Amino acid sequence: MTYRILRLFGDVRRGEAATAILMLLNLFLLLVGYYILKTLREPLVLVSGGAELKAYAAAAQAFTLMGFVPLYSWAAARVSRLKLVVGLVAVFLLNLQLFAAGVVGGAPYIGFVFFVWVGIFSLASIAQFWSYANDLYTRESGERIFPLIAIGATAGSPVGAKLAQTLFDGGATPATLLQLASAILLVHGALYWVIDRRVGDRAAQPVGTVAARGPGGFRLLAGNPYLRWVAVILLLLNLVNTTGEYILGRVVVEAADKAAAAGGVSSSAYIGAFYGEYFFWVNIIAVALQAFLVSRIVRHAGTAGAVLMLPMVSLGAYAFIGAGAGFALMRWLKTAENATDYSVMNTGRQLLWLPTTREEKYQAKQAVDTFVVRSGDLVSAAVVFAGTAWLGLGVQGFAWLNVGLALLWLLASIPLLRSFRRLCADCP
Repeated sequence: MTYRILRLFGDVRRGEAATAILMLLNLFLLLVGYYILKTLREPLVLVSGGAELKAYAAAAQAFTLMGFVPLYSWAAARVSRLKLVVGLVAVFLLNLQLFAAGVVGGAPYIGFVFFVWVGIFSLASIAQFWSYANDLYTRESGERIFPLIAIGATAGSPVGAKLAQTLFDGGATPATLLQLASAILLVHGALYWVIDRRVGDRAAQPVGTVAARGPGGFRLLAGNPYLRWVAVILLLLNLVNTTGEYILGRVVVEAADKAAAAGGVSSSAYIGAFYGEYFFWVNIIAVALQAFLVSRIVRHAGTAGAVLMLPMVSLGAYAFIGAGAGFALMRWLKTAENATDYSVMNTGRQLLWLPTTREEKYQAKQAVDTFVVRSGDLVSAAVVFAGTAWLGLGVQGFAWLNVGLALLWLLASIPLLRSFRRLCADCP
């Protein structure tokens, strides 16, 4: 009966339901915990260091990840799957206790350090979850079940954000939120153990090779043309989306200033109300897409359909903005783009790793999903600086720039998907 209910959201077959539900729950808990920490990081960094320090966070994360990825690869080559995933969770739990002590003790720059850490935690832990999922499932079963598992991410995000808001409104301290996130992360780690006992496949084998030389994930990424194409499209994805957020933010600030000049509302109140409603609808639409559409896209159009949808949505959205779309339409275009990213593309990018080796699933995926993704933020910052300081681009100018980047993204997807089909011809 359970698997029949789950078939509303994914192509789950007999004997697969229990593990799929555990995986969905585990991802849900991870995202709830992350959004509690993500909500907490804003007041911590603003109170302890001011808004200026946030500008350096992406660069600090990128440099830190350059050391994290080889260290993770070193561990993956020497320990079993379960020890690797639970070990990383244990390290993050220890970090949270240190942050709790630092917050209570008033440690200097604790907000900035925590801001950098949250970015690394989110990228590394989510990448590891999907590495684990790719290790559990074959290409055929992954294409059927990943859309269902990914519901945990789209549902966990708004729940975590709302829970953090409620606790803050009730007077909870940052230390309390850190301990709540620690408890959730502890259950998340325990669920890995439960799932591993159920499946057991290759559980005791290391997920890399000790004999491998070089900086692990970076070495694998440099030596595999398929993985390089994966890195390219994720870099372009992040570049387009982050630049798009700048475009929207610029228009929102202009609208807020006009509203404040007209009287009756402050700029900060206008911006807060806008983004509250904006994020609400992004998450609601993303959950609906993930629950009822993504599995059908993958079933009928395959991985290619999931991977190509977001660049096509982005291309159309920024073409409309470049042509002069008004504020109301721009808002819904960006809502559609982000909802598609959080649902369809999030599933598609995980499916791309199904035909890779175990070593690539863990080590190279960490390099791509952490360092490469964060590098997209750095490139976007450089693009915004050059566009404003040197080229004098307005909203429409940046929109047309994103149209060009989206076209490049679509073109890069062609050789990527060709390589994917070739690899799938030889994978289980």
